[in-house]
Amino acid sequence: MAEKNLSYVTEFVLSGISNHPEWQIPLFLVFLIIYLITAIGNLGIITITNIDSRLKAPMYFFLRHLAFINLGNSTAIAPKMLVNFLAGNKTISYYECATQIGCFSTLIIAEIFMLATMAYDRYMAICKPLLYRVIISRGTCTLLVILIYTYSFTEGVIVSTHVFSVSYCSSNTINHFYCDHFPLLALSCSDTHIPDTIIFAFSGSNLIFTLTVVLVSYFFIILAIVRIHSSEGRWKAFSTCTSHLTAVTVFYGTLFFMYLQPQGSHSLDTDKMASVFYTLVIPMLNPLIYSLKNKEVKGALKRLLTNSYQSFKIRM
Repeated sequence: MAEKNLSYVTEFVLSGISNHPEWQIPLFLVFLIIYLITAIGNLGIITITNIDSRLKAPMYFFLRHLAFINLGNSTAIAPKMLVNFLAGNKTISYYECATQIGCFSTLIIAEIFMLATMAYDRYMAICKPLLYRVIISRGTCTLLVILIYTYSFTEGVIVSTHVFSVSYCSSNTINHFYCDHFPLLALSCSDTHIPDTIIFAFSGSNLIFTLTVVLVSYFFIILAIVRIHSSEGRWKAFSTCTSHLTAVTVFYGTLFFMYLQPQGSHSLDTDKMASVFYTLVIPMLNPLIYSLKNKEVKGALKRLLTNSYQSFKIRM
């Protein structure tokens, strides 16, 4: 009889990053700037790697898709977050919340697999240069990207479906700035063992597999670089990896900080800050990392700006 009196929720309230009214406008401006830089940077990477004939190597094909994933990841979170900074009613509908979880899950999974694929690409380029173009062909690159998106989408749908297979009633305030799995499941009035287990199993297996690929790839890359006799040759080989290695370190470092900290020091505020970093800051940093640390990308950007300026002068 008590179960019949439960009021099932049709929308959720996002508590946001801060409850202080005086911080809403400053935070809105900060995250608006972050999102604009993210959008411009990732669209720039997508555009440059598409139109510049010198950026047709497989690593730039994967970089273009990483930029697309970063842009989608940020777009799944930031617009609603920005609206809520200015809105008095910080609600998100039941189905909008489910869509956000599905999109975010799909894109974060795609990102870790894309980073692992890029590590394997660097391994082949440095350790197997004679076979590189044969094995990492255009067809292979396309197939790998299709597999990543297919797997990520399938897993995202499975996770979202199971998170919303449980009942939500009475309390509907999510202690987060977006619909995240665990803060949402904490509101459930039914058993969450199955979705908790599925999320843990998928997250653990994905992280272990992709991190293994990254570590093994860079282990053999380092061995190959050490065997190069000239310091110039070693630096040239290592410089092709610095952008990707920086991006991997920042991304996995944030995830490990969030998930491997001692339970006693674990807090929702810490989770929020870590979530801000890997959902909004890292998608902004990746284009900057690849632009500042990659000579070919910097050269392509310079050529694009020069050509655009020359075209503008001719029209004037």
